[in-house]
Amino acid sequence: MRIAIPVDEKKMESNVCMSFGRTHYFLIYDIETKENIFIDNSAAASTGGAGIKAAQIIVDNKVNALLTPRCGENAAGVFYAADIEIFKTTFATVKENIDAFIDGSLPLLDEIHPGFHGHGGN
Repeated sequence: MRIAIPVDEKKMESNVCMSFGRTHYFLIYDIETKENIFIDNSAAASTGGAGIKAAQIIVDNKVNALLTPRCGENAAGVFYAADIEIFKTTFATVKENIDAFIDGSLPLLDEIHPGFHGHGGN
C-alpha cells in the first residue's frame, strides 16, 4: 500500500505540511517495502486550482491513501473518484503519522473545507 503525505522538507524527519495543495513536496511511502520517494508539488505555485492539481499528482503516483491535516472539497472530489481514502494527520512529524496509520489509529478526515478558491492558498 502506498500513502502520500504533504511535507515541509525532503526528509523522513520532516513535519507534515499544513497546506495540502500548496505544499512544496509530497512523500510517497510504501508501507510494505518501506521505500519512500519525495516528489515536487508542481501545483504549489499555481494561481488557482492548486488542490485539484496536487490531487492529480497523488492519483498519478498510484497512491492508496492520503495523510493530511486538511483538504479542500475539489481535491477531495478527485480522491473520492480515484478511491483514495483521506486520513487526518494527528501528529506533527511524518514518522509519527505513518506509525499511527499502520497501527490503525489515524481517523478518516471527515471535515472537508470549501477550499480557498481565488485566495492564493489551499
